[in-house]
Amino acid sequence: MTKALLDFMGYVFFFWSREDGEPPHVHVCKGAPSKVSAKFWIKDDEIIMEHNDAQIPAKDLKKIQMYISLNKKDIIYEWFRHFGQ
Repeated sequence: MTKALLDFMGYVFFFWSREDGEPPHVHVCKGAPSKVSAKFWIKDDEIIMEHNDAQIPAKDLKKIQMYISLNKKDIIYEWFRHFGQ
């Protein structure tokens, strides 16, 4: 089961429920949550794209990374709340 977080430019940001053993990250894809997504690690000082299986265009990826960076505190809060940490 997924946990949807935000919606930006038609992209949905979400967690997969069984990924609590991994460091904080968020998946992004167009429309509804899907296994075909981009994955971004959320580090203290940077946002790192792990993969772009959704083939999101580069111009959108830049905006998405900025959006994640600007909303990092809220996303991290939701990560720990979702996974009960």
